[in-house]
Amino acid sequence: MSEFNMRYAIVIEDAGENFSAYVPDLPGCVATGATIRETESAIRDVIAFHIEGLHADKLPVPLPSSRVHYVEVAA
Repeated sequence: MSEFNMRYAIVIEDAGENFSAYVPDLPGCVATGATIRETESAIRDVIAFHIEGLHADKLPVPLPSSRVHYVEVAA
């Protein structure tokens, strides 16, 4: 099996007492952390673990397809 890097979009949300993150292209792939930096590090580890589990179960790894864009609106 060849290895290559994939770039997944993540969403990090302020959860009040901490931060949470999820990966739209990998359902069930979530992480939390006390800071944004900690949460980003945790979701990287969780993504790797999630993909390892898919490989172990001989399931396809979803390709990254989500895109992130920001729009400005008058408030």
